[in-house]
Amino acid sequence: MNNQSLQMERRKRHFIAQDSGRFEDFSRQVSQSTDASLWPLADAIERNILVYDGNTIRALAASIDTRMEVMAEWVEALSSGPGVIVIKNAVTDISAVDEATQIFESIIKEQQNSNAGSGDHFAKSGANDRIWNALQKHCYSSPENFARYYGNICVDLISRAWLGDGYQMTAQVNRVNPGGSAQKAHRDYHLGFMSAERMEKYPAHVHKLSPVLTLQGAIAHGDMPIETGPTQFLPYSQLFTDGYLAFSRPEFQSLFSRDHVQLPLNKGDAVFFNPAVMHAAGSNNSTNTYRLANLLQVSSAFGRAMENIDRADMCARIYPALMEATRQNTLSCDEIVCAIAACAEGYSFPTNLDNDPPLGGLAPMTQAQLLHKHLDEQTQPDAFAKALEQHTRKRQP
Repeated sequence: MNNQSLQMERRKRHFIAQDSGRFEDFSRQVSQSTDASLWPLADAIERNILVYDGNTIRALAASIDTRMEVMAEWVEALSSGPGVIVIKNAVTDISAVDEATQIFESIIKEQQNSNAGSGDHFAKSGANDRIWNALQKHCYSSPENFARYYGNICVDLISRAWLGDGYQMTAQVNRVNPGGSAQKAHRDYHLGFMSAERMEKYPAHVHKLSPVLTLQGAIAHGDMPIETGPTQFLPYSQLFTDGYLAFSRPEFQSLFSRDHVQLPLNKGDAVFFNPAVMHAAGSNNSTNTYRLANLLQVSSAFGRAMENIDRADMCARIYPALMEATRQNTLSCDEIVCAIAACAEGYSFPTNLDNDPPLGGLAPMTQAQLLHKHLDEQTQPDAFAKALEQHTRKRQP
C-alpha cells in the first residue's frame, strides 16, 4: 500500500463522512430478532423490545447480587441488544404521577399565556407543548411531590446501570396534542443535535462514545394506545456507528418508516433507550387524548448535560421535604437515595481546588454527600441551608 492509499484508509477509519456507512450493513443489523433465552429477567419480548415488570425489578433490587444481575442485563440490552427496554409499572405511586401531571399542565397553561416554552427539536413548532427544564420547575412547584416522584428505584437502577454513580438527571415534559405530527426519525444528544458539517469534525471514536454518556427515557403520565403515537423505535439501530450522519439519508428514513415498532404504554410505565437508537415521537391520531410524557435525559457525571440546573437551590428546597419523609417514613431509605440522586450534584468536579481541596480522600465532598450527611444528622433546614451555601461558595471560581 502506498502512502496516499494508507492515508486515505486511515482517514476513513477515524473520521465519518456524510456518505459513510453501507445501507446494506445497517439493514442486516436491524433485521435480527431478540432471543428470549438471552434475557432471563425480562417478563416478555414484544416486537423485538424487552419488557420488564417493575414489581419484579424492585424485588430483585433489594439484594446486591440480584441487583447487579439486573444492571448487567440492562447494560447489555442497551448496548448490544435491542437498545430499548420497557418497564411496566415502573411507578408504584400513581397518585404522585397524577399530582405531577397537574403541576405540568399548570406550567403549560402559564407558558401558553405568556407565549413561552415553544419549539421542539424534531417536530413542527406548535404541534407539541414542551416544558424545558421540567426537573427544576417540578421541584420548585412541589418539593414534596418531586421527592415522591423521583424516589423511584427503577429509574435510579437503570440510570446507574448505564451511567454509573453521580449521574445527572434532567427532564423535559412533552405533550403531543390531538393531530400532532410525528417527529423525523433521529438519534439524540450529544452528536444528534449537531449539523452534519459539525458532526464530521468529531472522530469516529467520539461517535462511539457519545451514546454511553446519556440515557434517554420517558414516564407515561396517561395511557398511551398506539393511536396516540407513543415513541417509534428501530431496535438494534444503535449498533450502526455511522448512524449520526447516515440516518438523515432517504434510504434510512424509508426503512425506519417501514420497519419501526411501537408499544402501547399505561400510566406509570417507563421506556428507556440508548440515545443512538433511531427513534421518533409518533403522530397523535386520537381526537381527544393529550399524550403527556416526562422525557428523562440522564447524563453521565463525565459528560455535559443539555440543560443548566440550579441543583444547589433545588437541594435547599427539597431538604425539608426529605427530612419530613424520613421522619414520617413515607419514603424508604432507598427511595430517599433515588430522590437525592435526581436532584443533587453527585460528582466532585469541577470545583475550585484552592478553596475546596480533597481532604482525607481523592475528591472533595459532593453536594449529594452533603445532603445525605445532614439528613442523617437531622440538621434543621436553616442550618442545612447555611452549610449548602458555604459548600456552593467555595466551589465557585
